[in-house]
Amino acid sequence: MQPSERGGAGHKYALTSDEDDSDFWGLPHEAEGIFTPPSDGEGPRRVHLRGCLPQGGLLKSADHVGSRRAMAGNAWLDLLDGDGATMGSYFVSEVTVINVTPSAHGAGLVDLTVTLGCEHALPGAERAWDLVRTGRLNHTGMWQDLSPEDKRAWLSVALWSSTYQRHGKPDAPPGRVFVLDGRHITDEDSFYCAIGETVNGPGGYFGWNLSALDDCLRGGWGATTPFTLHWNFSTEARTRLAEPVDTGDREIALFDLIQEILEERDVSVILQ
Repeated sequence: MQPSERGGAGHKYALTSDEDDSDFWGLPHEAEGIFTPPSDGEGPRRVHLRGCLPQGGLLKSADHVGSRRAMAGNAWLDLLDGDGATMGSYFVSEVTVINVTPSAHGAGLVDLTVTLGCEHALPGAERAWDLVRTGRLNHTGMWQDLSPEDKRAWLSVALWSSTYQRHGKPDAPPGRVFVLDGRHITDEDSFYCAIGETVNGPGGYFGWNLSALDDCLRGGWGATTPFTLHWNFSTEARTRLAEPVDTGDREIALFDLIQEILEERDVSVILQ
C-alpha cells in the first residue's frame, strides 16, 4: 500500500498513479461501484468518481474519452478518514475514463465514470470502511451477526486497515495472556474475526486464512510469542470447526489444525 498525504477533509478517496508517486490524479468525494463486481464476475468494474477535480494522468485521459488515450493506467485508490488521512489502499488496474459530466458536489468539479479492475474491494466492505472512517468501530463483536460473505469482507477491511488502526502501536510483549471468546465462532472466518479483535481490539486483524495466521504469529501483527491463549467455549468451537482439512499428507479437523499452528509458534493454548 502506498500512503497518500494529499487527502483533504470531506473527501473519501484519493487516486495516485502506480507508476509515478508524483502523478496525483485527484480526490473524489465518492467512488460508487468500487465494491460492486460485474454481475458475471468477470471484466472491469464500472465506478463513478463523484465530485472530482482530475489531475495528472487522469485529467489527460478525461480529455480523450472514446479513444485509446482514455486509459490512464494503473493506480492506488486510497480510502481516507474524516481528516484526510489514508486508512488503507486498493490497487486498481487499467483505469479508463468513459464519461465526464459536471458534478453536483461543487463548481468546477466533475463526475467521472471509469472502468477499472480491483481484486480486493469485496462486496460488503463499504460498511466496515465507514465504521473505521467515522470512529464507530469501537466495540467488540460488531461482526457477529454478519452473513458469511460480509464476514469475509469485514476481514478484508481488517487486513487493509490494520496499519492505520494500530497507529504505530508496537506488538504486545512476550508473555501476554489473551482471552478468546469462542461463543460466536461458527466457521473459519468467524474464528479470524474473533482472534483479530482478541489481539488487536475491535475490527482488528490477526490473519484471514491459515497461512496468514501463521505469518501473524511470526510477529509484527500485534502479538509477540510466546503468549498464552485462553480459548473460552472451546467445546462449542471444536464442534463447529470440525470439517477436515487436507494438509497434503493427512486430513485433520480444522479446529485441531488451528491449535497445532498456534502451539507450533509457541502459543500456549488453554481450552476452556
